[in-house]
Amino acid sequence: MEVYLVRHTETVCEKGICYGQSDVSLKESFLEQFELIKSQIPSDAVVFSSPLSRCTLLANYLSSSVSIDSRLMEMNFGDWEMKKWDEIPEVDFTPWMTDFVNVAVPNGESFITLHHRVIDFLATLASANHSKKIVIVTHAGVIRSILCHQSGLSLKEAFQNKVDFGDVIKIEL
Repeated sequence: MEVYLVRHTETVCEKGICYGQSDVSLKESFLEQFELIKSQIPSDAVVFSSPLSRCTLLANYLSSSVSIDSRLMEMNFGDWEMKKWDEIPEVDFTPWMTDFVNVAVPNGESFITLHHRVIDFLATLASANHSKKIVIVTHAGVIRSILCHQSGLSLKEAFQNKVDFGDVIKIEL
């Protein structure tokens, strides 16, 4: 199955802000980027999207029929949402940085929890046996999780997968 992983375009959040499931807006220049993204994907593809507006805005631009799935949401950063990374208490931050795969953010989730829901989504996708190409509009964490699954890369190496704003990554599932 041909799948296009699409990361949303740049948000209004300043650099250094922790946001995952917070519903933040896109920077004003998004329409030009949407056109570039649209030129890289098949026009007849089936489109899935995270429910966060930074993804649904793009997904609805790409297709008039979008399936929203909460399993495609970015990692839940719990108590850290919308805080500056350097203001997160070291007592919480250090254990997570040491093992972000298994250690959950306070009142949030771990990367393995995100990975499990993403793999569940992929299993649902595979069982539906889509004959058309698939576009998934989502977030960097979700895309890294899928790329680890696809390549056999361990989750602790997920950041080796570079995923920029507006990237389109084609894979075969």
